[in-house]
Amino acid sequence: MSITTLSSRQFNQDASKAKLAARLGPVIITDRGKPAHVLLSYLQYQQLSQLRTNIVDLLTLAPGETQFDADFDFDTLIPNSRETPSVADFS
Repeated sequence: MSITTLSSRQFNQDASKAKLAARLGPVIITDRGKPAHVLLSYLQYQQLSQLRTNIVDLLTLAPGETQFDADFDFDTLIPNSRETPSVADFS
């Protein structure tokens, strides 16, 4: 898979070139030198969107359902927070 980078100007001038490049891999479109958008083929998008597993999906499974692998790691599903908890002010 190759990654192509195009500026917004290049993308606007030659969208067909971007679509052809998206068949081979993601196309990063930059705005003022910074990545702003990613163009993917529809197949790549479908593959990425099907990989999503979140805690809500896992908790809604009925006992014995095997939609997901039984061996999953909660640490990978719940992002680590670096925020320090604070006391709630209910006054």
